[in-house]
Amino acid sequence: MSVKTIRGNLLFWKITAAFTILLIVLGLVYVLIASRLSRSYYTMAHQELYGNIASHLAEFTHPIKNGQPDTAVTHDIIHSMMVANPSVEVYLLDTTGRITDYVVPDRSVRQHQVDIGVVQQWLAMKGGERPMGDNPKMPGEPSIFSAAPVYEGGKLAGYVYAVLASEKQQEILHSLNGDLSYKLGIYLFICALLIALIVGAITFFLITDSICQIAGVVRRFKEGDYAARIEGHGKGNLGMLTSTFNEMADVIVDNFDKISATDKFRQELIANVSHDLRTPLSIMQGYIETLLIKKDLSEADKDKYLNIVFESNKKLSGLVDQLFQYAKLEANQVHPEKEQFLLNELAADILLSYQLMAEARRIDLRLESSGTLAPVFADIGLTERVLQNLIDNAFKFTPDGGRITVLLEATPEGILVQVVDTGIGIAQEELALIFDRYKQLNEGHTPKKGMGIGLAIVKKILELHQATIQVISSPGQGAAFRFVLPALPRSLT
Repeated sequence: MSVKTIRGNLLFWKITAAFTILLIVLGLVYVLIASRLSRSYYTMAHQELYGNIASHLAEFTHPIKNGQPDTAVTHDIIHSMMVANPSVEVYLLDTTGRITDYVVPDRSVRQHQVDIGVVQQWLAMKGGERPMGDNPKMPGEPSIFSAAPVYEGGKLAGYVYAVLASEKQQEILHSLNGDLSYKLGIYLFICALLIALIVGAITFFLITDSICQIAGVVRRFKEGDYAARIEGHGKGNLGMLTSTFNEMADVIVDNFDKISATDKFRQELIANVSHDLRTPLSIMQGYIETLLIKKDLSEADKDKYLNIVFESNKKLSGLVDQLFQYAKLEANQVHPEKEQFLLNELAADILLSYQLMAEARRIDLRLESSGTLAPVFADIGLTERVLQNLIDNAFKFTPDGGRITVLLEATPEGILVQVVDTGIGIAQEELALIFDRYKQLNEGHTPKKGMGIGLAIVKKILELHQATIQVISSPGQGAAFRFVLPALPRSLT
């Protein structure tokens, strides 16, 4: 199992645990709220049903005579009432709230004083949820009660105070509440499971249905349908998966196109290399065989044949050198080592090495420079390769008796370099192709010359210097190649 799968499972279990805990908490909260509401409902119902007991006792029994409790009259009535309704406990209070009489076992009464303020508040309210009062048998546990004033001779003599929820009733209610909470918990758990099952089934169906559709598109793409894409723009993780797959598919198709184009270019390279290398090799092999077979050759013929072999070998070395140079540029293995130097001095040295060739072909080879030029900041070796390739290209396509000029000019952007020839020129539709890899001009009137990567090397080297090369040409009017190298400010020279 991979790390990603384990992490995915851990995330799943974390979500499951969180969801389970949430259900449990919601269940407990629901049970608590339901228990409180049921107790509140019971209290209000009991208050409404038995809230007038105290007033009835005060009106019909006259429990206080001459300022003292009339136990002979009231005990029998109160006792009969408590037998009929054991949940009611009746007390007589004086005007300060002190208990003066009651009909309950004395040892069970723990508090002999009732908060008279709560009693007066209860009497002042006409309806609604009334306050809870003291329970003499359970101090500290408020209970619902009923109260009524007792008058004697038109004066307040005390109060009838009836606790409507006795100790026995509290025990019964606690038992019933526990049973209610248990049943609510069980029912809630079952309902939660059913809801979770339904929601989970629907959710998993939607997720798996989307995953099946995605899997189908991936299968089509795997089988070669590279136009297959996942439709829709969902949100969340599936939306991210959709967009990621579509982007990945676009990148893969783009890479396929690049690989196909590169393979085509390599095929062209192999064809060009085979043709261009075969020619000097064939010449060398032919003349070397002649030297080996013919033993009676004159010294002049031997020198002639050896010079031809030497020139062919020199040409072959140049072709192989360009091939290796371009391969290194393609692989990004060339890193410019920039330094400052005078471009006019470098150009003069390069043109000097071409003078013999120019004289042999009666080509006017010259260097034209405008004034004193500031040094440039570039790789001197790569710059030399650029100038050599451009001059070689000019020699290839300039007929004997023509002219090749290297122009150097200071501009605000740097030093402008132009290599201008009076050769056969380039058609407008081919100007965009001459810097492509392995491309060659192959018009009926234009012979193939070289592997077609000399100008591609120039373009690559100038790109390493953040420079671009331009060409201006038309058929029969020659060509002008131009680029700009950055110059150092005179303050830094």
